[in-house]
Amino acid sequence: MSSPATAPPAPNNLKRIVAASLIGTTIEWYDFFLYGSAAALVFNKLFFPDSDPLVGTLLSFLTYAVGFAARPLGALVFGHYGDRLGRKKLLVLSLLMMGGATFAIGLLPTHATIGTAAPVLLTVLRLVQGFALGGEWGGAVLLVSEHGDARRRGFWASWPQTGAPAGQLLATGVLSLLTAVLSDTAFNSWGWRIPFLLSGVLVMVGLWIRLSVDESPVFKEALAKAETRKAKAKAEPMPLVSVLRHHWRDVLIAMGARMAENISYYVITAFILVYATTAADVSKQTALNAVLIASAVHFTVIPAWGALSDRIGRRPVYLLGAAGVGLWMFPFFTLIDSGSFGALLLAVTVGLVLHGAMYAPQAAFFSEMFATRVRYSGASIGAQFASVAAGAPAPLIATALLSAYDSSTPISLYVIASAVLTLIAVGVAKETRNRDLAEVADLPGETDPDGTEAAAAPAPGARAL
Repeated sequence: MSSPATAPPAPNNLKRIVAASLIGTTIEWYDFFLYGSAAALVFNKLFFPDSDPLVGTLLSFLTYAVGFAARPLGALVFGHYGDRLGRKKLLVLSLLMMGGATFAIGLLPTHATIGTAAPVLLTVLRLVQGFALGGEWGGAVLLVSEHGDARRRGFWASWPQTGAPAGQLLATGVLSLLTAVLSDTAFNSWGWRIPFLLSGVLVMVGLWIRLSVDESPVFKEALAKAETRKAKAKAEPMPLVSVLRHHWRDVLIAMGARMAENISYYVITAFILVYATTAADVSKQTALNAVLIASAVHFTVIPAWGALSDRIGRRPVYLLGAAGVGLWMFPFFTLIDSGSFGALLLAVTVGLVLHGAMYAPQAAFFSEMFATRVRYSGASIGAQFASVAAGAPAPLIATALLSAYDSSTPISLYVIASAVLTLIAVGVAKETRNRDLAEVADLPGETDPDGTEAAAAPAPGARAL
């Protein structure tokens, strides 16, 4: 029997919760990816005009990477207060911060207007974006994971993950439309600002939806126990301390699992705009269209991969994706080098489908690793600290390798190495598919309000009764 905390919610309520998480993650990823696409297409000219074109692109991607550097700090701050105050409040704050920073970028003067202050301000706003996104992901997936039906957790929790391709689809679609209808001069002069300013409208919609949902029952139950312990003068340690004490192994596994997923994604979706237009002599519009169509396919396959993880487990699906991405890298660049749109589309689409096999089960997999009172911190820290070493430098490293070797081979080897790290990390992890989140509400050694000691978390893979 399901415990009260994990009893499946009413279908309409669950759909509203999924919608609230999805709209928020879509907007936040739209903002984040919009910057990445603009960094590859125009920021090198607008904010670093005195540099060689490829060097300007490197500098532009450096500001792109700065956003990743702020994500661990966001994970720590949002994770701490999300585990203390609740998921919903912090998700509203992250949405407002991300949307505000993106809107401000749309108003930012360029280097031609205010000189070196322009890239400095751009970097500051990018830091705010990264800080907000560092707190967004963990809260969004937990809100669904802790509400959802345990038997279909992989499927329901994968929907917030579709916010990434949805955001990519929206950002790339808006940019593709603008580059199609505007001349290069008009786009570089003022057209690039439109997608950033649109973020203000999207945030209002997301805020309205997100404010309509309630906190998860699993968290409410854990919070009530914590308040009772606190009333008995039993102070709780900071979530970060508890995570590092009780879940350090899970944090390392989550970080390793993120390596191939994060690196491959930014090579496939961000760096490709540089590689296709410079090394393969493909037009900017053609490259954008390929990413646009492939992102739509990516969106559709993520829930399917999530559902499969409910049937056969998180680890098998994740391992399939990691191995597939590694094996695809050499064919990926070979297809792009052909210069054919069909080949380019095939390269990106297959790459993103394989990436989805890692990304889809990730939400449920990471949520199931941690106890409720540290789940926001643990999942966020594991995911976002890895992004500093993985996604942050990926376009930068790929561009530098292309500049140094004038070949895609080193870039392929770079992604393959990340796939090996992920295969090792997920390979040593335990299966979590059947873990009941209510059964891991407390940390080992904590006592329930009635004075009994909390049971240790059930062995991953043990079926909850």
